[in-house]
Amino acid sequence: MVFVSNGPGELATWVKPLAERLHSNILMRPLVPSSPISLKLVLVPCPNATGKEADVAKKFGYFQQITKAKIFWRLLIRPANYGEWPKQGLVVFLGGDQFWSVLLSARLGYKHITYAEWLARWPYWNDSIAAMSEKVRERLPKRFRSRCKVVGDLMADLSSISKIKEPLPSGEWIALLPGSKKSKLCVGIPFFISVADQLAKLRPQCKFLLPVASTTNVDELKHFSSLNNPIARLYSSSIVEIKPKQNNQLMRKFITKMGTEINLYENQPAHAQLSQCKLALTTVGANTAELGALGVPMIVIVPTQHLSVMQAWDGIIGIIARIPGLKWCIGFLLTAWRLRNNGFLAWPNISAGRRIVPEKVGKIMPQEIAFETSQWLESPSRLKGQKEDLQSLRGKPGAVKALAKEIQNLISTL
Repeated sequence: MVFVSNGPGELATWVKPLAERLHSNILMRPLVPSSPISLKLVLVPCPNATGKEADVAKKFGYFQQITKAKIFWRLLIRPANYGEWPKQGLVVFLGGDQFWSVLLSARLGYKHITYAEWLARWPYWNDSIAAMSEKVRERLPKRFRSRCKVVGDLMADLSSISKIKEPLPSGEWIALLPGSKKSKLCVGIPFFISVADQLAKLRPQCKFLLPVASTTNVDELKHFSSLNNPIARLYSSSIVEIKPKQNNQLMRKFITKMGTEINLYENQPAHAQLSQCKLALTTVGANTAELGALGVPMIVIVPTQHLSVMQAWDGIIGIIARIPGLKWCIGFLLTAWRLRNNGFLAWPNISAGRRIVPEKVGKIMPQEIAFETSQWLESPSRLKGQKEDLQSLRGKPGAVKALAKEIQNLISTL
């Protein structure tokens, strides 16, 4: 069996839970070395990947073999050079461009199942389609609908996982999610640290939680707040100390120049911890989908005064931002596009087709975000309303179990 995936968000929310479930249902290598069935992971090219996905997946301990994205094309040309590939098998799409898994399954001669969150793009080449919702099934041509089964929302299962809580100390917790890639962190860290300092002035009772993404580390985050990062020089806040765990404390802490404490959660995923926060400040990306699945109210922040952050975006904006010459007019293009098309950047807004979570895009300053955050925190009814809207977007839990069953049914036909 071969999982196909791409980035850190998909690994944490789709790949890991499904691999864990399948290993509990089926005897497979590497957990059962004598088993004739193995579980492998093939990472595929993706502009939103960090390059550290293979290291993250290795820590799960669920995969007999992990193939890095940079050798995907070589794998397609000469599979035998990159491990043993039995004559029969199953490819499971769990993130990235669906076409990569179509190519891989065709090259290996394996059956193929796609988990389709919004759309199944290549139904002709799918032996089976596991859909998030009935809408996905309805979008298929009628002749392919018999191949599709609605299994539910893999992200919705996060709400069940998050109930197993490691309680945070009492307080008004605010989550800070500045991103996981260097191109986002070089902007996100100095900006979000400054927001924390400003918000601490307005609401001294606030406590800050910064989940450290699996693709980075605490020392790297501190580096991005230092003068070694040119963007950090534009902000007055910085990290001056990493405070170790003391007594019964669960987390290390950043101490800013203004004395603000930012708690660092270094175990992933941090779903149980995030679910206890009153509000999250986040960049665009998979973060917004995860927070939405957990029902955590959020403010999405994109400071376009820093061009480098836009090169880390998803979709057409990120592509344009990488083109020499054009990236300098990206701010104007983005503004015009958003005004004309009411374009959304956060996954909850995209999914709903309307504004559920605020998106702060443009030449914005930490003081503005701190003030707006304070206003949200002063209005429990607004927070409750956003939380209910987020919860209404996701499907029912149980998709991991249902998808695992579909996979087992396909394996039995090999």
